[in-house]
Amino acid sequence: MNDTENESGPPPAGTSGPPPRTGLIMFGCLTAVFLALLDAQIMATALPRVVGDLGGLNVFAWVATAYIIASSVTTPLYGKLGDLFGRKGVFLVAIGIFLVGSAACGWAQSIEQLLAFRVVQGIGAGGLFVSVLSVIGELFSPREGARYYGYFSIAFAGAALAGPPIGGVLTDALGWRWVFYINLPVGALAFALVAAFLRLPVRPRRPQIDYTGFLLLSAAIVALTLLTSWAGVRYAWASTTILGLAVVIVVAVALFVLVEKRAAEPVIPLHLFRDSTFSISAVVSVVAGFVFVGSVNFLALFLQVVTGASATMSGVILLPMMLGLVASSMISARIIHRTGNYKWYPAASMAIGIVSALLLATMDADTSRVMATGYMLLLGIAAGLNMSVLTMAAQNTAPRDDIGAVSATVSFSRMLGASLGISVFAAIFYNRLTDELAQRVPAGALGGTDNNSLSDADVLKKLGAPVRRAVEQAYAASLTPVFVTAAAVLALGLLLSVLLKNIPLRTWNNEAPAEQKEGADHH
Repeated sequence: MNDTENESGPPPAGTSGPPPRTGLIMFGCLTAVFLALLDAQIMATALPRVVGDLGGLNVFAWVATAYIIASSVTTPLYGKLGDLFGRKGVFLVAIGIFLVGSAACGWAQSIEQLLAFRVVQGIGAGGLFVSVLSVIGELFSPREGARYYGYFSIAFAGAALAGPPIGGVLTDALGWRWVFYINLPVGALAFALVAAFLRLPVRPRRPQIDYTGFLLLSAAIVALTLLTSWAGVRYAWASTTILGLAVVIVVAVALFVLVEKRAAEPVIPLHLFRDSTFSISAVVSVVAGFVFVGSVNFLALFLQVVTGASATMSGVILLPMMLGLVASSMISARIIHRTGNYKWYPAASMAIGIVSALLLATMDADTSRVMATGYMLLLGIAAGLNMSVLTMAAQNTAPRDDIGAVSATVSFSRMLGASLGISVFAAIFYNRLTDELAQRVPAGALGGTDNNSLSDADVLKKLGAPVRRAVEQAYAASLTPVFVTAAAVLALGLLLSVLLKNIPLRTWNNEAPAEQKEGADHH
């Protein structure tokens, strides 16, 4: 099949679905997604050894931040470039950049070089996830694609669970450089499969790249990432640095909107927001990222500080939550593929999430690990119900020429929500913790121990039993407003999800006909 086949209209009668190569294509795509997700997790256990080898303790956090910023900045760009130049070529370029960055990170001789190469790696990673979503959106009809979106949950959970252990094993057995080198054979396999088997229709367009829009959006994303990373942690919310970043965000976004209105090929076409399905999907994705990604770190904190679980044991306790995410995502994807209807899954996700958040808010120092695990399982089920549905819904009403921009915007919205959630939850938690410790722990009982180090198991063991109990109670009480806030945010998501139109998923992988578009606008 050449690149000009599979053009337009519903599939002819008698066809029996995707060609046999589909399994190889999807294996290559999901391998690329797994790499991007894994790399964000695998560094956690390798970082101490990296710092010990290369130095740079004062900037080691940037090893992760540089990767996140680079991938966030380039996600919307890759979506648009795929629309303009073809998704296969852009996807292969992204894999190539990621592999070059991985090899360079493994070779790095100084912390400065590692930071620079992590940026390169992040630039490649930004194109992996959105390219796969766009490929599915073009290769399959929305209804047929539903069966494949469920597999993303497996890649996500697998990376989250396997990342830290793999990083630890590779670092101990072969050295920290193999945390990066391991990407090369796996990435090469993904590249080979995509290059050999992926065939997509070519739609010639005269590309006019929106450089100004990209630069303004990049400035806003970088400023937002720094603000959400630093506010309430490194700098006070009212500090000059944080206020300055806020001003940069507002100005950059305002100018970006003005530029996009006039651009021939905008990075994010503003006309997409006229479609309520797209707009609701983007905003609910922010909510989902805010709560379901932003709260995970605080669950681990509760397990380790309040229940006394080790880092390894906390990972084991979080396993049911990940399994719940995978199960609900896979089952909902299969049902959507069978019925073609997706409307109530985001709403169910928000509703179940509210229940789980309120249950998590009731946890205290006496809550058993079994009960906490049950609450987290419920949260995982809620997270899985919206994991790919929102992208599916947005793609269903989008013209094929905008599939990349649509996929990128929904993905970016979730990333944006995660950054905001981590920052807001951290500010709520640490502000409350200061007050709780002052009220519960007798003056001088901590012996000068910094509050920030109380999450360290070794530090806690040195405290007397009554003081340690008071610290555990303070941590539990400080987490309560975090989950109450999560429930409130999910309530907003629920209200918006109910407004999502019930437009059956299309059964052909082309633009919706005029009568369907008109029906979608007035449904």
